Amino acid sequence: MWLRSSARPGRDAPPLSRARIIEEAVALLDAEGADRLTMRRLAERLGTGSTTLYWHVKTKDDVLDLALDMIFAEVEIPPEGGQGWRADITALISGWRAVLLRHPWSAALLGRPMLGPNVLARSEFLYATLLEAGVVEPHLTAAAYGLSNYVIGSGLMQATWPAGAEQEARRAAREHLYANRERYPALAAHGPLVADGDWDTSFALGLSWLLDGIQADVAGSAGATRA
Repeated sequence: MWLRSSARPGRDAPPLSRARIIEEAVALLDAEGADRLTMRRLAERLGTGSTTLYWHVKTKDDVLDLALDMIFAEVEIPPEGGQGWRADITALISGWRAVLLRHPWSAALLGRPMLGPNVLARSEFLYATLLEAGVVEPHLTAAAYGLSNYVIGSGLMQATWPAGAEQEARRAAREHLYANRERYPALAAHGPLVADGDWDTSFALGLSWLLDGIQADVAGSAGATRA
């Protein structure tokens, strides 16, 4: 949808703005999830008819594209002259995760084409920061994808975990794995559903490991160039 004009031209276009529509769409998505979003329900929340929405957005998919881009504006881009590339990427990815958790419907939709200005600005920052750190192709794309996929997967797993049922789910998992410990000895002793989980700590450790790998690759490439 980012390759089309924003609205139909014409003198009689209704006063409802695209920004207002998407703000209400995000509120609906936050409250009820993507499955409950329809153009009719969105129009009702806005106190208008579905036809009015089509002056600004052509389809429900357009609404989802715009809603995703709107929430990406909440991910702060680190200022220039920050604490170094690792700190900047950590801040960006951690901020992205926080947004996914504030808007739990969003992680499952991130397979959509992402061409909105807010998404592109943050993707540009990620790629530019990796380039400045010395990451080059083919490792640049692999590093960017690895970081992006990590935060999306982590956000999706946490967002879809049964609300209020974590302790019960872990108890059931412990019992199941213990009963099948001969088949799954490592999982029975150390699996993620067996140990008491700390989402924040696990995410931070995993991100640090990814950055360690990127840093080691940069150092190895620099050493090979000097040699």
